[in-house]
Amino acid sequence: MSRPGFWDREDSKRVAQELGGPRKVLEEWASLSGRVSDLAVFLELAQEEQDEVALAEAVAECERLEREVEELRLRSLLNGEHDRSGAIVSIHPGAGGTESQDWAQMLMRMYTRWMESRGFKYSVLDYQAGEEAGIRDATLEVDGEFAYGYLKCESGVHRLVRISPFDAAQRRHTSFASVFVFPQIEETLEVEVRESDIRVDTFRASGAGGQHVNKTDSAVRITHLPTGIVVQCQSERSQHRNRDNAMKVLRARLYVHYDEERKKKFDKLHDDKKDIAWGSQIRSYVFQPYTLVKDHRTDFETSDVGKVLDGDLDGFINACLTSRKK
Repeated sequence: MSRPGFWDREDSKRVAQELGGPRKVLEEWASLSGRVSDLAVFLELAQEEQDEVALAEAVAECERLEREVEELRLRSLLNGEHDRSGAIVSIHPGAGGTESQDWAQMLMRMYTRWMESRGFKYSVLDYQAGEEAGIRDATLEVDGEFAYGYLKCESGVHRLVRISPFDAAQRRHTSFASVFVFPQIEETLEVEVRESDIRVDTFRASGAGGQHVNKTDSAVRITHLPTGIVVQCQSERSQHRNRDNAMKVLRARLYVHYDEERKKKFDKLHDDKKDIAWGSQIRSYVFQPYTLVKDHRTDFETSDVGKVLDGDLDGFINACLTSRKK
């Protein structure tokens, strides 16, 4: 990058970003290595002086280092083309009306809790409330390094088994909802979207938003005619902002669509394609007759359903990322 004329190149920013990632990882490993050396010296002195307070501090630092090393190890597995990118997460209820719509909203809450715990920023691009409870659709934009790399493991069908709060007879119900995760696509990448290939419809946004939202056709729905892909956005009061956000989602979905089509031509089906099909769930969340969350791809499981639904997904994500690299 120090060579004359480097920053005059069209791809200089992209190259700098690509180099910045490995450089940051090396710096983090060097920092951890230095802390391990310091800890060894500190621990030796604490043992010689039989200083219990210092020993407790050393143990705490050792535990912190262990967590940070494991985090870096997992991030080293995120070397896919778009793993460092932000993500777009779409959640859709399956058949079953209110039951599945309520389950879809529970999943949305689970993911937003996980994002908050990880320090990722997110915004709601589309939110369609169910008639009685839950949601009919929701799309979130997640900003932060490696958001897509972590969340890509969540694409698929999620199954819930519980005593229904909507059933007066208190019977056990099974509900399904699908989660689709797409990378945020950089503007520099070529994803051709011709105006002649899309149909743009505007309509009045539903749900919360005040009188302005209800009185103007600010919501936007875009249909990509060649593929049949439909996206919509109604989170903003401005029709132009909603259109821009909808186009961002469309570009991401088209990129994945064309990538899968390209792989099919070479008989390399996307590994997760079967997981997204209805009736082929990737994970089950069971409240009755026992409590269990089990990932059917990795066999990772826990009995603490409540903790998982509060956003404790790291165990499942870590198991998925590790299994993919075996």
